[in-house]
Amino acid sequence: MNIDSQTDEFRHVQTAHCENGVTTALLRYHGLDFMTEPLAFGMGSGLFYIQIPFLTVNNGPAISFRTMPGAIFKRTCKSLGVEVTRRKFSNPAAAEAFLDQKVREGAPVGCQVGVFHLSYFPKEYRFHFNAHNLIVFGEENGRYLISDPVMEDVTSLSREELSRVRFAQGPLAPRGHIYFPEKIKPVSADMIRKGIARGIRRNVRDMLNIPGNFAGVNGIRHTSNHVRKWREKLGLRKAGLYLGQIVRMQEEIGTGGGGFRFLYGAFLEEAAAYLQDDRVANISEDFTKAGDMWRASAIKMAGVYKGRLTEQKDFEEIADMMLEIRLVEKEAFQKLSRLKLVK
Repeated sequence: MNIDSQTDEFRHVQTAHCENGVTTALLRYHGLDFMTEPLAFGMGSGLFYIQIPFLTVNNGPAISFRTMPGAIFKRTCKSLGVEVTRRKFSNPAAAEAFLDQKVREGAPVGCQVGVFHLSYFPKEYRFHFNAHNLIVFGEENGRYLISDPVMEDVTSLSREELSRVRFAQGPLAPRGHIYFPEKIKPVSADMIRKGIARGIRRNVRDMLNIPGNFAGVNGIRHTSNHVRKWREKLGLRKAGLYLGQIVRMQEEIGTGGGGFRFLYGAFLEEAAAYLQDDRVANISEDFTKAGDMWRASAIKMAGVYKGRLTEQKDFEEIADMMLEIRLVEKEAFQKLSRLKLVK
């Protein structure tokens, strides 16, 4: 679909990660033109790491490199004094009726969907992941107009196609989840600065101070300890599949480990300009380094998954790489924690 087919008011924004893109595009639509993907990600304290205990995804470890779905939009809007409406439905017909009402009002809305049945996604990217986000911004010839931030251009879905992905089954089932900002008030530069500082402090807390050993920087060490044991405990084939799962979670789902670290570095550069604090910009380099290290670890993991690397020493090297990443991220967040930012 050509970009000119978008409504006069709404403009598609292509981003690295879906929820950042939905947040950016919806807030820009409502007049907050300063919003960018890095700013949404940072104000929403999007950087994270967790290996969720006792849960598997696609028969592998449940690992996330970002905060919980929906938190970025919620936190960013709250920081800017933007009220948000959210609805979930047990009945697909009721969900469609509510969406149609918003379309008639001319209001673009965010929708949580499952990826597996998204018809415009390449088949190699379709798997059972139910926390994808897109925008419905109109209707044309009986099809919903779709702005999916990870796609280059806008597209469309039939009523049946959209209903199917809005009511996908499994973990994090969307249940017709629809959300949109309301009652947008003028946002001052001081509000932006305070929102940035609040986002940084919350991300410091989430990465350094969460109790337990499976989240934040300690979660990286937790996974590292598992990786060392997988070859002996699971056998080479299953251990390789587990590492392949980490690569998928890291590099294919919402920009994953490396991409999120690069994005946080970009946020700190923008934050430094708003806060007029070069120390923040200097710390951004640490996250760029961490991003490079995550990408290098993914290449090593992929080597095991594809059967090129088969020895225990390969698992040891991957585990050691993760410990090195943990140290870089821990020191970077400790640096941020020592800064006296605006409140």
